[in-house]
Formats: sequence, structure tokens, C-alpha cells
Amino acid sequence: MAEIIKDRKRSIEEAVSYAIAHRIRIEILCLLNEAIYSASELAELTHWPLTTIGHHIKEMLSSGSIEVARIEKVRNTDQHFYRAVELPVVSDEEAEALPPEVKQEYAAVVLQAIMAESLAALRTQKLNRDPRVRMMWRWYNLDEQGRDELADEQRESWERVTEIEARSTNRRAKSGEKATTLIAATLGFERSKPVDSTAPAMHRLTPRKN
Repeated sequence: MAEIIKDRKRSIEEAVSYAIAHRIRIEILCLLNEAIYSASELAELTHWPLTTIGHHIKEMLSSGSIEVARIEKVRNTDQHFYRAVELPVVSDEEAEALPPEVKQEYAAVVLQAIMAESLAALRTQKLNRDPRVRMMWRWYNLDEQGRDELADEQRESWERVTEIEARSTNRRAKSGEKATTLIAATLGFERSKPVDSTAPAMHRLTPRKN
């Protein structure tokens, strides 16, 4: 991951809001989540003018929303290739030892990716076609033990999802079945404002079990 930009045009929080506030920037973010691209490649893939793509890239780059992956010489001109901000894999112990400003940067990158992918899927109506789509959120009022138990549950759940992918990969290698790319996200954090009541049950998109 690139060093935190000291003279960034926007704050970390403002950069995330800016990055997901426009359709073109969402398209750029989703493409850069997949691979490394130049501005001209992004323009070709999104079907937006190169000048428009270049403007958004410049703004996102100066805010730290994306980063330069490499620079190549093309006809005596430096051509820049961009990628989504890369984060190292860190253990729970390493994450705990990170400075607060770095943790904030990590959180911003993860939230930006989740929201960009979610909004892109919403725009392309991927959230209303599959009855297996799961979207749930609510707040929970927990004591310290409950907070620890929730964190353990989320970590173990994430590990099980990784195992599911591994088994799926092995089956596809034998069957030749084409994969479906699914987004899975896990969030667990203290709400910005405490609430004593139980969250409404409406915050869900998943079939109820009988």
C-alpha cells in the first residue's frame, strides 16, 4: 500500500464519499478492483471519453482513492497504469498495533471497495435476480463478552467462506463449470451514535426461514 498522502486534496473520509458519488468513478473503481489499467484502457472499457476518464482519475489519485501501479514509456511518453489501493494482509495482532491514522486509511479503502461494488451491482440489477442474494444489517447492543464473541464469529465465518471457494475451485477444475463472481463482505464496528432500542427487522434482503 502506498504511503498515506500528506497533501491529499480531500480528507480520507471525504475521499471515500467522493469516489462513490459518481457513476464513472464507481465504474473505474470496480475495474481497478479487477486489474491494472491505463486511462485509455479504462476509457475503452467504460465507453466514456478519455478526457472525462482522465479528469476522474486525476481527482481520485490526488485523494488517495486509487494509486499508480507502474509507468511505461510509450512513444517517448510516460503512460501511467492504475490500480485499486493495495492493502497488506495483517494478523489481528498486527492490526491492533497499527497507528490510528493507518487504521483509518485501511478502513476507508475497504469501505470504498465494498460500496463501489455494491452500487455497481445495484445499477446493473444484480441484487434482484438471484433468490440467494443475502443482504442484512442491524445494530446489536452487546457487552464486552458479546463483542468478543461477535468478532470471533465473523472471523470464523470468513474462514469458512474461503474454504467454500477452495472446494468450489476444485470442483470446477473437474467439471469445467464456469464460475459466478460473488461479493462477500463482513463488517462489525461500533455505531457512530449509541442506540438503546433493537434495530427494526426490516433491514434485510433474504428469505425468512419457516
